[in-house]
Amino acid sequence: MTRRMRVLLAGLAIVAVGCGGGGEMTETASPASDPLAVSVTGGDISGAVSDLDASVRVFKGIPFATPPVGDLRWQSPQPVAAWEGSRDATAFSPACLQVKRDETSFYGPGADDLSEDCLYLNVWTAAASADAAQPVLFWVHGGGLNNGTGASVVYRGEALAARGAVVVTTNYRLGPLGYLAHPLLSAEDPHGSSGNYGVLDQVAALEWVRDNIAAFGGDPNRVTIFGESAGSWSVNVLQATPLAAGLFHGVIGESGGVFGGTSHLTETSLRGDSAEAVGERWIDGLLAASGDEASLAAMRAVSGEQIVEFTRSREVGFRTAANVDGWVLEQSVYDTFASGKQHNVPVIVGSNADEGTTLAAGGAPADLAAHRAAVERQFGAMAATHHDVYPASTDEEARRAYLDSYAQRSFGWEMRTWADLMSTVGSPAYLYYFTRTAPAEDADQLRAFHAAEIVYVFNNLGRAPYPYANRDYDDRDRALSNEMADTWVRFAATGNPNGGDLPAWPPFSRDGHPTMVFGQTTEVGPHPAATQLDFVDEFQAGRRDEFSEN
Repeated sequence: MTRRMRVLLAGLAIVAVGCGGGGEMTETASPASDPLAVSVTGGDISGAVSDLDASVRVFKGIPFATPPVGDLRWQSPQPVAAWEGSRDATAFSPACLQVKRDETSFYGPGADDLSEDCLYLNVWTAAASADAAQPVLFWVHGGGLNNGTGASVVYRGEALAARGAVVVTTNYRLGPLGYLAHPLLSAEDPHGSSGNYGVLDQVAALEWVRDNIAAFGGDPNRVTIFGESAGSWSVNVLQATPLAAGLFHGVIGESGGVFGGTSHLTETSLRGDSAEAVGERWIDGLLAASGDEASLAAMRAVSGEQIVEFTRSREVGFRTAANVDGWVLEQSVYDTFASGKQHNVPVIVGSNADEGTTLAAGGAPADLAAHRAAVERQFGAMAATHHDVYPASTDEEARRAYLDSYAQRSFGWEMRTWADLMSTVGSPAYLYYFTRTAPAEDADQLRAFHAAEIVYVFNNLGRAPYPYANRDYDDRDRALSNEMADTWVRFAATGNPNGGDLPAWPPFSRDGHPTMVFGQTTEVGPHPAATQLDFVDEFQAGRRDEFSEN
């Protein structure tokens, strides 16, 4: 039996086998293949019917690489080892080892079950057969490349699967275990690379999708990668790395890009010191307690728990980011897109209106005078323009100006730049702006905060572990969620978000910057923060010019 025949509808196949002498049709029942049993790279797995939607089958904790432990720590992901018998795929794997967020974090403490053995993914499918060839939505979770898991309740894929997409969520190595660059690691690598292990994990998971997703009724030739925050950083990098060529056919980026600067393996950049220099300082600090000098053996002898504790202590700062190493990334992400070397696939990209309310509120200025002084320090010759673009004459207006500036500089500009730089290739970009204030105790302060759109996209209203979870969503929230979920699935299927009840969504262009606004209404118009984004454009261009002259 072929792999593609292993996933079929459950139930009985009714087969007519002949007529009796009186002309009565006789029917016999023969069992169909078990829809919960699938053959994948490494062996057989057994999933379960979803407890939320009986039409959806869920396969959890599927390994896509050998556990990256022992001598495989800080190495490229290796092929998954075969197993005997049928592997249970009804429970999520541990999340990748990470420093848990504080219990008081707005986004919650995160995963409880952690392990260095964490390279697993999850699949949701409602495909009627292995021949269904449904579009695939491949989700990369956020968390600053330091936290998170593909098993988060907010990423449950039942609603998107019921709409006709096969949904995949994945883990990838985080923090120093996923992004440590070091001269010793570069020297042992056949490509002279180090520090991009999290990216390589994502590529390996996409290769698994290419080789296996048809068994779940998915089409390996219609894969859309999507992610939010650091997940959006990740899909931005995946669109830039030559290693992901042919592995996906569309991109959706939600609130995250790396056009403002990419770390370099051995050289300084707009991001500061080289990735190797950052890694050397971090490793020296990690090993200082034991008195060991840096060596591959000493680095791999340290326990995962020690790595987590040292990272938590912040004794030595670590910069978690992909780097330009000549292999995973040949040049910065900005330069890759500006020169038209990104993968030529259609994209949906966008941000939320109030990204800073949950990310930057703690750094808000104490008063108007403090705000104006901070703007003078940060923006120098452009400070006066900043005051014009973000006017403030009271302490409260200063706080609002600070948060708005943070949101557009850190997120809005990244996403509009992404859309704009798609003009260097032939595929269209569609820009959105999410403005919906979700129901919450502090809704008037939080507004359309960072990550607020995720529950709408996954059609999982009420399931997020945020303060507004399980609160009273109204008819507009439900309609908006249906619109966004339908649109994301339609884009995965066709490469075009248009259709259904959505207003016509034109591709992005420099003529008017057409933007789909998802908010109290859903409508297309100029970007609501266009003036502020133009300011950031000028500021970022100056930074690039200044660095190139140094």
